[in-house]
Amino acid sequence: MKKTDDPAISSTSLPRYLEHLSGDGKAIGVLTSGGDAQGMNAAVRAVVRMGIYVGAKVFFIYEGYQGMVDGGSNIVEATWESVSSILQVGGTIIGSARCQVFRNREGRLKAACNLVRLGITNLCVIGGDGSLTGANIFRKEWNGLLEELAKNGEIDKDAVQKYSYLNVVGMVGSIDNDFCGTDMTIGTDSALHRIIEVVDAIMTTAQSHQRTFVLEVMGRHCGYLALVSALACGADWVFLPESPPEEGWEENMCLKLSENRARKKRLNIIIVAEGAIDTQNKPITSEKIRELVVKQLGFDTRVTILGHVQRGGTPSAFDRILASRMGVEAVLALLEATPETPACVVSLRGNHAVRLPLMECVQMTQDVQKAMDERRFKEAVQLRGRSFEGNLKIYKRLAIKLPDDKITKSNCNVAVINVGAPAAGMNAAVRSAVRVGIADGHRMFAVYDGFDGFAKGNVKEIGWGDVGGWTGQGGSILGTKRTLPGKNLEKIAEQIRSHSINALLIIGGFEAYLGLLELAAAREKHEAFCIPMVMVPATVSNNVPGSDFSIGADTALNTITDTCDRIKQSASGTKRRVFIIETMGGYCGYLANMGGLAAGADAAYIFEEPFDIRDLQSNVEHLTEKMKTTIQRGLILRNESCNVNYTTDFIYQLYSEEGKGVFDCRKNVLGHMQQGGAPSPFDRNFGTKISARAMTWISDKLKGSLGAGKKFVSDDSICVLGISKRDLLFQPVAELREKTDFEHRIPKEQWWLKLRPLMKILAKYEASYDVSDAGKLESLRQQQGTSHGEPA
Repeated sequence: MKKTDDPAISSTSLPRYLEHLSGDGKAIGVLTSGGDAQGMNAAVRAVVRMGIYVGAKVFFIYEGYQGMVDGGSNIVEATWESVSSILQVGGTIIGSARCQVFRNREGRLKAACNLVRLGITNLCVIGGDGSLTGANIFRKEWNGLLEELAKNGEIDKDAVQKYSYLNVVGMVGSIDNDFCGTDMTIGTDSALHRIIEVVDAIMTTAQSHQRTFVLEVMGRHCGYLALVSALACGADWVFLPESPPEEGWEENMCLKLSENRARKKRLNIIIVAEGAIDTQNKPITSEKIRELVVKQLGFDTRVTILGHVQRGGTPSAFDRILASRMGVEAVLALLEATPETPACVVSLRGNHAVRLPLMECVQMTQDVQKAMDERRFKEAVQLRGRSFEGNLKIYKRLAIKLPDDKITKSNCNVAVINVGAPAAGMNAAVRSAVRVGIADGHRMFAVYDGFDGFAKGNVKEIGWGDVGGWTGQGGSILGTKRTLPGKNLEKIAEQIRSHSINALLIIGGFEAYLGLLELAAAREKHEAFCIPMVMVPATVSNNVPGSDFSIGADTALNTITDTCDRIKQSASGTKRRVFIIETMGGYCGYLANMGGLAAGADAAYIFEEPFDIRDLQSNVEHLTEKMKTTIQRGLILRNESCNVNYTTDFIYQLYSEEGKGVFDCRKNVLGHMQQGGAPSPFDRNFGTKISARAMTWISDKLKGSLGAGKKFVSDDSICVLGISKRDLLFQPVAELREKTDFEHRIPKEQWWLKLRPLMKILAKYEASYDVSDAGKLESLRQQQGTSHGEPA
C-alpha cells in the first residue's frame, strides 16, 4: 500500500484500469435534499474522497437545492480533511432544506448559472424520490437553461458548448425505505435500530405491569419500518398503509390480544405506521387503537409515538457501509456518463451495488401510491417488491396461530439444534423455525446443548408459545456447543430413531457445517441420517461456505463500530494518538475489514491479505504524515488470527517505537463482547426469514415422502441455505466441500474482499479497485422478472 499525494492524485499515478475513469478537469457537486437520514454523511464522505482520489474537484452544495439557487458561500470546494470525523455523525453536515423556488424554471436558471460559473456539470443527489425527480428535470432542461443564460449575457457563449450536458446520479436517503428498485435505502437500518431499542425497553416495563403498548412509527406512505420492526420484536398486530386489515379487524385484533393473554403472555405490542389506513382509505390512528383495546378488553394500554427519534442518533454499521459503497459507485457512474446516459440511481440488490434508470424507479414508486389511492392494495404490496411481500407473508405466519383442528397434520417430527459458538439472532431463527413447522403441521423438537445434548437425549417437544419473546434475546436459549457429532454418531442415530425425527434443521457456524459433512458421510452406515437436513449459517465470524452473510455477524459488526466510535472520541481531547484494536473472526477477516470500513480505520490487517514488515512501516509513515494535518488520531484494526508473528502486542510495540515523538499508541482487545448483546434488527429479521425458508424446504421434501418411508440419500437432501450475491440458494454440502479451506475454516472465495480496496481508498491509500461489476445500467422491471433464484 502506497500513500497518496495530497490534495489529490494525478491521473498518471492512478491504477491502470482506473485510467479511463480519470476525473481530471471534472467538477462534482454533492447535495443532500429532502428529509435527513442517518448515513447521509458517510455517502457525502465517500463521494468527496473518491472524487478527489480520481482527480476531480468536489463541491459541497449546502442546504440542498436552496443552496444551489442562492449560490455564493453555499457552494464550496471540499477537501479530504473537510469530511474527516463525519462518518459516525447522524443527519447531514451539509444541510437539507425543502426548496419551492427550484420547482420553477426561474429558480433552476439561477442554479444552473451558479453551477456553470464553477464548472460543475456532475451532480450527486442524496435524497428521496422528489429530490431525484427534481434533479432529472434539471438535467433535461440544462442545455436550454445555458442558452438562456448566454442570451441574457450571464455566461459566455463558449460555456454553453463547454458545459453542454449535466450528469446526474442519485442515492436514496430515506428512513422509510419507500423507493422502488433498492433493497435498502440509506438510513432505514439505523431507524430500525432506534425503533428496536425503544421496543426492547418498552417490553420490560410492559411485562412488569401486564400492559398493552401501541407504538407509532414513521412511514406516511410506506409500512416498511412498521412491518420489519413487527417481525423483529414479534408484535401481536401491525397496521400498514399498503395492506389494510380486513373488515371486522377490530374484533379479530381484540380476540388475538385476549388469546395471547390467556396463554400467560404478560404484554401486547401493536405497531402502527403513521400512514396506516383501513380498506376505505380512512386513517387508523394509534389513539383510535388504544381506545378500542381499553373499551373492548379493559387492558391497561399506552401509546408511544416515536417521531423524529427514528431519524436521529449515529448511523448503524450497515448504513455506513451501504452509503460508502453507494458513494464510490456514484462517482464511478458520473465519470463514465456520456450525454446519452440517462440519470441513474445507485441501488442495493442482495450484496451488489447496481445502477438503475432513475425515472423508472421513481415511476414505480409513484405507481405504489396510485395503487393505494385506488384501493388496489394487493398490487401495492407486489409493487413494493418481493422482499416486502415476503416479509408480510412471514409475519402473518408467525404472528397468527391457526386453531389445532384447522392445521393439517403431516405426521412428521422435525428437530432444531444450535451448534458452535453463540451468535445473536439464533433465538429468532429457532422461533421462526418452530412456528413455521407447527403451521405446516409438524411436531417440533428442540435439541439442547448441541450434538453433545443430542447424544445424551436432551430432546424435548417445543410448542408455539414456548418460543414467544425469543426474537430480542441474545446468545442461544437452547444452548450450543462446538462439539462435532463424529464420536457420538451411534447415539445420535439412536435418538433420531427413538424420537421418530424425520428432518433436521441445524443453526450454527463452521462447526455446524463440519457436523453436516460428518452426518452426510455417516448415511452409508446409519440409516437414521437418511433424512432431509439443512443448515442455516449463524456465526459472528461470517465464515460459512455457501453464504455471503451469517446470522450474528451484523450485531458483532455494530459492537465493533460502536466501540471504535467511543475509542476515537476518547482521543478528541488527546492529540496524536493511534489505537490498535483486535477483532474476532478466527482466520476470517470479515469483521476487521468491514469494521474498518464502517469506523473509518486507517488500516485493517487480515489473514486473507498477507502483509509484512514493509507494509507495517508504510502504515506508520502514513500515520506520521496524517498527524501533520488537522486529523490527529489513527485507528488500526487487526483480525485475531491474521498473522502468527505480527501479534496485536507486536504491532502495538512497533507503532509505539516508530511513532515516538509523533504519536502515542493504545491497544484494545474486544474479545467476547462481540458475541454478546441483543441482536440487531438485521440479524433478527435475517434469522427469522432464512429459518422460515429452511422450514418450507423441509416441508416440501417431506411432502413427497409421506407414507412411503422414503430414504433421503441424494446430495440435494443435505444442504446449506445462504445468500449468494442477489439470491437465496440451497447448496448441497457435498458441492461446498471443494469451495472450503478446511485448515483455516474459511470459504476459498469471499465476496467482501472486493470491498477491501474501498476502505484503503477512503483512508488515502492507492488501491487496485475492481470496477468490473460496475458500468451496466439495468432495467428495473426486466430485473424483477429475471432473477435466477429467490430474492435475497
